[in-house]
Amino acid sequence: MCRGLTSSPAFPKAFRTLNAATSPGVKTVSLLTATCIVIANMVGTGVFTSLGFQVGGLPSGFAIVVLWIVGGIAALCGAVAYAELGAALPQSGGEYHFTSKIYGPTVGFLSGWLSITVGFAAPVAAAAMALGGYCHEVLPVVPPMPLAIGTVLLITLVHLGGVRIGSWFQNAATAFKVALILVFIVAGAFFAQDPQPVTFAPQPGDLGLILSAPFAISLVYVMYAYSGWNASTYIIGEIHNPSRNVFLSVALGTGLVMALYVALNMVFFRAASIPEMTFKKEVGLIAGRHIFGDAGGQVMAGLICLGLVSTISAMTWVGPRVAQRMGQDLPPLRLLARTNTAGTPAVALVFQAILALVLVVTATFDAVINYVQFSLTLSSTVTVAGLFVLRWRQPALPRPYRAWGYPVTPLIFLAISGWMLTYMLLEERSRNPSLLGLTTILIGLVVYAFLRKSAAPMNPNGTA
Repeated sequence: MCRGLTSSPAFPKAFRTLNAATSPGVKTVSLLTATCIVIANMVGTGVFTSLGFQVGGLPSGFAIVVLWIVGGIAALCGAVAYAELGAALPQSGGEYHFTSKIYGPTVGFLSGWLSITVGFAAPVAAAAMALGGYCHEVLPVVPPMPLAIGTVLLITLVHLGGVRIGSWFQNAATAFKVALILVFIVAGAFFAQDPQPVTFAPQPGDLGLILSAPFAISLVYVMYAYSGWNASTYIIGEIHNPSRNVFLSVALGTGLVMALYVALNMVFFRAASIPEMTFKKEVGLIAGRHIFGDAGGQVMAGLICLGLVSTISAMTWVGPRVAQRMGQDLPPLRLLARTNTAGTPAVALVFQAILALVLVVTATFDAVINYVQFSLTLSSTVTVAGLFVLRWRQPALPRPYRAWGYPVTPLIFLAISGWMLTYMLLEERSRNPSLLGLTTILIGLVVYAFLRKSAAPMNPNGTA
């Protein structure tokens, strides 16, 4: 069905050749900047908020370490698959471009739909909610929800004014976040005031925990913290020597972040007790107070808030550009491509802000995480599976880079992702957000059918 729709006259040439109009452009993004983009997209809300939703079901230092290593391995295995897809299909757009070329326009549209409705709006909402929670702990007089709403609105207004986040800002923000994590790791290892008597060596019963439903559900939060490992595939057309540097950027970025995440969560687990952290999203503040004292903990919480502001800003900058790209490719969505006098995709920015604010007002933090992670895991699973489809259908297609460890590495990613998706649908706490993710996909199919119908009277060249 998907392949048949590719040649359907109901959809114009502009849709049948998704991203074809996108010129490669000047290859100005270096390996360093591409790696920093990967790191900056990964290091955000998740690592400072996830542990509290894991330790209740996994009260074991060894299980927590394995959890974050498994998440890193899954991200690395997904990264090498995306790197081959990027080398074989060298245009920007990430899943939106890959799936449209592999499966046809229906799946391609749904991948883009998930990106513009879930992929960026939900992480913005989650980061804003975490920022509100951290600031409320530091300044109790500040209510968290109004602060979260105000932050989203303020940053949206800044970007509507035409502010551009260049490579220098991205690199600086990345350096700040990495430095913050390193401070936590060093201080927690050597200066914790009252360290907990925990061990990270395997103990009796740990294997059962690793194979349990709580481990699979906890992996949802871990993979949310790792999300962004595929960031450089969205800008392949701008990366210098993409056949080499796309792989290196995702591999180096993911490997460094995995090492930082494992060490940081060991520090958190050692600094604060399990009852203190259970179901608390401000674990960075809780651990910071144990490491630096009350005053130092408040300072670290303030620095985390600043880091979350840069995360929200980065998502607010990148997300609307995906919607803008779809508006340029798909004539019925041309409104999303409309820019203001400053050259900013104003309609797409406002659209994303509205979605983020709805989530801030109506959902809890863990519900947002489950919602976004189910949808994005499903999308990346379909994309990685597409690597097998592309090799089968087009074995002669030039591939300047081939996935390291194929077929084992993509199969590892698919197995871990499938395990997560299954438990998210079966486990009570995450079932409703996961079903909401499926509902979002169904809504996307309805929108696709409407757009396909509305595109019928258009001229063959895709114009009205």
